[in-house]
Amino acid sequence: MLPLEMDVNDKPAVTETVRRAKEHFGRPDVIVNNAGYAQIDAIEELTERQLRDQMETNVFGAVWVIQAALPYLREQASGHIVQLSSAVGLVALPLGGAYSASKWALNESLAQEVAGFGIKVTVIEPGGFATRSGQNPDPLNNSFMAEPDSAYDGLRRRLAGIAGSQPAGDPAAAAQALLKLADMDKLPLRVLFGQGFYPMIKHAYADRLQP
Repeated sequence: MLPLEMDVNDKPAVTETVRRAKEHFGRPDVIVNNAGYAQIDAIEELTERQLRDQMETNVFGAVWVIQAALPYLREQASGHIVQLSSAVGLVALPLGGAYSASKWALNESLAQEVAGFGIKVTVIEPGGFATRSGQNPDPLNNSFMAEPDSAYDGLRRRLAGIAGSQPAGDPAAAAQALLKLADMDKLPLRVLFGQGFYPMIKHAYADRLQP
């Protein structure tokens, strides 16, 4: 094990950290892109800085890691990039416009670009997980929030009720599933982690197929 501190918003630092990891281990086999956070606000409430910061970490940060790793993966003609997106990268929710946009940006284009090099890509779409005291994250208790507009208070309360009723996934179980995924020979392009969002996603896709 080689723990290395890395800020995905610092592109030169990302490149250097990936280089050090490659130098230490000899080759990178699996790249897990997991850095990110959720900005939970109505679109009207967002400041330009908050929206840009959301994209800097969730989108540009992921791209910097991929760009740093790809030369090594292409050289060895193998590797697996696992990108953590979100269930809201498939279906958008109110008060999550910035976060959803950042997760929709992590699409399948990369998989098609690198398949010819022997590199595989999997996009994981997690639902809610019990990362805070055994509960799903609470949209009313989020450190990444804009100055609230009272016009959206009712919507915030309804969203908190929905989040509280969703089954909270086990982070340890998700980690084991990710390790199992990394060892698979035939890899899916997208995987949904957790059960809470499945009915909503199924309904959304059925609606999109309607003429």
